[in-house]
Amino acid sequence: MHLYAAANGAVLAVSGSSEDFTARRRLDEHRVECVAADPRAPTRAFCGTFDAGVFRTTDGGGSWHAVGTDALPESVTSLAVSPADPDVIYAGTEPSAVFRSRDGGETWTELAPLSDLDSASSWAFPPRPHTHHVRWIEPDPTDPDRLFVAVEAGALVRSLDGGETWQDRVPSSKRDTHSMATHPDRPGRVWVAAGDGYAETDDAGETWTTPTAGLGHGYCWSVVVDPADPESVLLTAASGPMRAHRVESAEAYLYRRRDSPDDDGGDSWERLDETGLPTGPGATRAVLAAGRTGGECYAANDRGLYRTTDFGDSWDRIDVPWDGTRRTAAGLAVVA
Repeated sequence: MHLYAAANGAVLAVSGSSEDFTARRRLDEHRVECVAADPRAPTRAFCGTFDAGVFRTTDGGGSWHAVGTDALPESVTSLAVSPADPDVIYAGTEPSAVFRSRDGGETWTELAPLSDLDSASSWAFPPRPHTHHVRWIEPDPTDPDRLFVAVEAGALVRSLDGGETWQDRVPSSKRDTHSMATHPDRPGRVWVAAGDGYAETDDAGETWTTPTAGLGHGYCWSVVVDPADPESVLLTAASGPMRAHRVESAEAYLYRRRDSPDDDGGDSWERLDETGLPTGPGATRAVLAAGRTGGECYAANDRGLYRTTDFGDSWDRIDVPWDGTRRTAAGLAVVA
């Protein structure tokens, strides 16, 4: 197993088995914002920082080196690897822009300007209202030319031509998307966790629905789909940003929904408590990442790294060095 986490105030690279994990902690002098990796090259990964652009490792996290310093701004807030080509990497920045590398991170080019969209004049990030950023990039695993991009806060936009042009938000989409998920067995389906709720689409973003029966918290942060069952979804949520992110006032939860393909509207959300993953009062929202086998999922929060093999029924803490400082996790990527 290879796992990369933007957590505990650094980028953590964890490898090994449940009996013998090796963890490397790097870049704790920077504010690490996001990570991305690819199962086709598990020892290569990327992390984005708020103050020094993108770093890349090619040795499983032992060493990290800055890349793209001549093209990328300092603040890189999201990263994604193309499912179609491991050498195609996308980076989202603050202010909101999307860059692409076609050579594994060596060189970068900005895609069509997001600022040209009509809705751009209304975008703003509340803690820094003078600006905004790309919170998430989701390449479509069934169509290499289709990209979904979340601007925090203001819009979920998409491209159907690899970023040559962008289509602006549609009325039924969320305005404050934090993360997205797709699945190769469900073409056109996108799952969204947003500050203004949960949403999903079955037509690649033309229209969106909000199945929230049983979902008791509306500030959603991370969403993940079971690798072997696209009808099973995990979601982390809280009542608002202070409860989600701030350690001193934290109270976040984990929800699961399991649909039948024949259901009209899907089943209700179920809150998963006392499963081994810290939730409720005193726990910040977890960042989730799917594993490589059915039922496998990983989570990172202010308490540590966790793994489930039954898609949320029970979680085990991954025993890696973790300092006593409680810090909200920012990103997670599992590649093997």
